[in-house]
Amino acid sequence: MDLILLFHAFIMGLVEGITEFLPISSTGHLILTGHLLGFLDKDKRDVFEIFIQLGAMLAVMWEYRQRLVYAITHAREPGPGRQLLINIAVAAVPAMALAKLFGTEIKAVLFNPVTVAIAFIVGGIIILWAEKRQQVVRIHSVDDMRWPDALKVGLAQCLALIPGTSRSGSTIVGGMLFGISRTVATEFSFLLGIPVLGTASLYSIYKHWHLLSTDDLAIFAVGFIASFIFALIAVRALLRFLANHTFVAFAWYRIAFGVVVLLTAYSGLVNWVD
Repeated sequence: MDLILLFHAFIMGLVEGITEFLPISSTGHLILTGHLLGFLDKDKRDVFEIFIQLGAMLAVMWEYRQRLVYAITHAREPGPGRQLLINIAVAAVPAMALAKLFGTEIKAVLFNPVTVAIAFIVGGIIILWAEKRQQVVRIHSVDDMRWPDALKVGLAQCLALIPGTSRSGSTIVGGMLFGISRTVATEFSFLLGIPVLGTASLYSIYKHWHLLSTDDLAIFAVGFIASFIFALIAVRALLRFLANHTFVAFAWYRIAFGVVVLLTAYSGLVNWVD
């Protein structure tokens, strides 16, 4: 067993877990980390990166297990449980539909260093603007959301199809602009990740199953477990952080990372489209 390869899988899982639910784009960070580590070949690394998203998704399911169990067991009766499931379903549809219809074309056209860097930088600027503007909050609890509110967040999530935008960033900032409190937008973004990440991961594994072998089990398991643990830590830490802080620090980080993308791409240090 290659211990170095297992350690690299752990690092990739750590990066996925920490960045998936923060508004900083996990994709960009995984590309950079995978390149620096020389982790696997491109096709297998793509499957690995999708697979470990399941670990991050399960971390959210574990963190919100009581709310999810309540929603599922009360789905047949009117109330917050059924409404939450409706909201998640409504919000998930737009991005999933666009990804199914145009995902390959979007990746072929937009997955390049300049687009990724611009998405990082523009996203950071938008977060700064969203935090600076006077926010009129209409919704102070996830239970107060209705399907039109969820649909707006779902439409904002479509922007995440642009590499470097960040699914969490687009849904959280979109929610804030639509009158949802910062904390509620963040929690709904977490919950919305369950069907989106779950569907994408399972479909990718099914589609690329032929690339995997029993020798990959340990590598994938280490990445999955690391992703679960660090996503759970990140989710809890972010909610505590938002009790007294804004997303301004993440905005400046995005801008700085966008500059890093440009510098590493044009210097040849990282092949962002290998």
